[in-house]
Amino acid sequence: MNPLTNTRKINELNDREAQLNIPEHKSWHAQYTESAWIFIGGLPFELSEGDVICIFSQYGEPVNINFIRDKKTGKFKGYCFLCYEDQRSTVLAVDNFNGTKICGRTIRVDHVANYKPPKEGTDDEIARMLAEKGCGPEVAKDLERIASSKKDDGGRRQRDRSPSVEPKEEDRRSGRDRLEKERSPRNRSERDRGETKRDERKRPERERSPRNRREDGSRSCR
Repeated sequence: MNPLTNTRKINELNDREAQLNIPEHKSWHAQYTESAWIFIGGLPFELSEGDVICIFSQYGEPVNINFIRDKKTGKFKGYCFLCYEDQRSTVLAVDNFNGTKICGRTIRVDHVANYKPPKEGTDDEIARMLAEKGCGPEVAKDLERIASSKKDDGGRRQRDRSPSVEPKEEDRRSGRDRLEKERSPRNRSERDRGETKRDERKRPERERSPRNRREDGSRSCR
């Protein structure tokens, strides 16, 4: 089913229950009373774990979150799973957040039954911290600090990979030495002799013939 269609159907179901005054134990939420996990989809890709925790802490205290990232690039895929301390907070989150917009994107919030969080032993610092300390309000600041430090490290590595446009000191010295060598009197005389030889090679063959050289010598004697 299309995510937006599912979002609309959940909202329609909630509205129908509110109009009919259906009791809590007969609501469709009752089948998820054993799970405190919710699914959150359609999130903006620039959000971090701390941002999601701050948003969803309005209806309860989150104790765990699984941010789904690409295994190769590490980029956020736009959805996650969040666990509340109190299962009743999941009902409030689904009823109030499903279909709302965050940064121009419509999010989907739904219950999750029999969710299994990722196993421990991961190398990711954020996932390890969430597994050890949960994701209460006191952990949100640490998550923000880690996320910002990762962004700074990524930008620094990219700048280090880019080639430097400034010439090295050795290249500058070699350029100055080469220029001074070309300007020395000895090199100028050798360069002048080289140009003279090139000019002689460019002269017509008739001027360099033996007959023309004898005629030039006889004219000089006269």
